[in-house]
Amino acid sequence: MVELTTMEAVAGFLTPAILFVLMLALHVVFPALRVDGYSHPNTAPAQYRLNGGLVLLVALVIWWFEFGTPMDWLWRVKWHAIAGATALSVVVSLWLVYREPADARNALVQWLEGRARNAEFMRGTDVKMFLYIFGGSYLALNAVSSAAYHEGAFGESANLGLYLHSAMWVWFVAEYFCFERVQLYTFDIIEERVGFKLIVGCIVVYPCLYPVALWFLADLPAPAIDPAYNTLWLGGAAVVFLAGWIITRGANYQKYTFKRSPEKVFLGLIEPTTITDDNKTILCGGFWGVTRHMNYFGEILLALGMALALGHYTSFWNWIYFVYLTVFFIVRERIDDRRCAAKYGGLWDEYRATTKRRLIPGLY
Repeated sequence: MVELTTMEAVAGFLTPAILFVLMLALHVVFPALRVDGYSHPNTAPAQYRLNGGLVLLVALVIWWFEFGTPMDWLWRVKWHAIAGATALSVVVSLWLVYREPADARNALVQWLEGRARNAEFMRGTDVKMFLYIFGGSYLALNAVSSAAYHEGAFGESANLGLYLHSAMWVWFVAEYFCFERVQLYTFDIIEERVGFKLIVGCIVVYPCLYPVALWFLADLPAPAIDPAYNTLWLGGAAVVFLAGWIITRGANYQKYTFKRSPEKVFLGLIEPTTITDDNKTILCGGFWGVTRHMNYFGEILLALGMALALGHYTSFWNWIYFVYLTVFFIVRERIDDRRCAAKYGGLWDEYRATTKRRLIPGLY
């Protein structure tokens, strides 16, 4: 446990708010790709500015050169920062939820789920897309900070797997921003309202709780794994992670390609096999012909690869993200299945019949 002075504790509490303001300024000031997103029937498509990769790069450069704060700062003040991020989530939610007109739903539901599907901080600055930029960039900074703390604490006795785990987080965020436009065609952007659930997810859960293993395992030396097995250990973890990345990004990009160009052959290899009633259409080929949520399966493999990299296999914290994500996607898949059944009716029954597995190929 790192002892903090009162001033450090206060600074740690305020750190998420400071990062939020700085990243919002970078997002607004930096040049951006301007694109149209998905449009609901009889509505014009929403406009978006995409520059998450540039914001992330500048944030990492600033952190790397320690402009104003040591590299391990976020790890040292993690608990105070989580408290500060939670408070920030409440403040941002109060502003974004209650500035919109009330509707007929329960007041608590309106607070949690939000009132508006689309909201802007200012003209041209979409709330959802910025929250993803902030959450992803903050997550990457937390990973780098944890690795810096671990290096300073253990030096030659450091856990190589922890460095790999941290690098996986940075890669996870960086390549997400490379395919930032794909996010515009996901449920979160198209349908989810801007409420406390979304906001706390992006400000607290995503950047601070996803890497929770680092909060506990960065304070431990290398695991008792024979160095002769380092290639098998670290290489195996990397292979599992890479397989998950290929699956989840491939599935998401295939669906994105189909929504943008329904007749296009994905990657020049996969024909767009569909089920249709001439009114609604379901993509059921390629990744989406293996399981009904192959993208979720890829995310689970990503988490497994990250857990394997850490190497502290008897520790609860080593596995917590993998277990959480597995349970989350099992529940999420059931919710999605009900929504799709209500939306597509008999078409969804036909899809269930042709693609029998929900999540895990050959098993579930």
